[in-house]
Amino acid sequence: MFGLRISALALAVLSTGLTAGVFYAYAISVMPALARTDARTLVDVMQKVNVVIINPWFMLAFMGTVGFTLLALLTNLGAPQRKTLILVAIALALNVIAFGVTAGANVPLNDALAAAGDPAAVPDLATVRADFEAAWVRWNIVRAVVHTVAFAVLCGALVTAGIAEGRVSAN
Repeated sequence: MFGLRISALALAVLSTGLTAGVFYAYAISVMPALARTDARTLVDVMQKVNVVIINPWFMLAFMGTVGFTLLALLTNLGAPQRKTLILVAIALALNVIAFGVTAGANVPLNDALAAAGDPAAVPDLATVRADFEAAWVRWNIVRAVVHTVAFAVLCGALVTAGIAEGRVSAN
């Protein structure tokens, strides 16, 4: 059972860390670079990014933040170290919050950007950009921070699980 608990925790750590990293990369490089471009470039690039990011690799990590963390919670229900369970529960709550930010804020902004249509045919790209950019960046930073905190908490859970197993094995 320890192997399953550790595997679930490792998958939760990995998926949460990868997702936090994607959103962190947007916050520190992609969006600041696009902020230095004209409205047509920003709209065109973000429309394309929002299409290509929906791929199996991203979705596995992104959905795994909740799915694998829930699996880690369930497999740790009978674990010898209650602290691990508490940390996983905190991380699950954080991952659900970050997932909610994505679903409730970033995705609707992405959808509105897509609905604007072909950037070459949009008459007022400055308005499209203004309606998208600042809000999307703000919510992206929120989800990056929340996923990063969840990642740190899950790392702590992995350590406490290993320590607890070491104590059990020593007895």
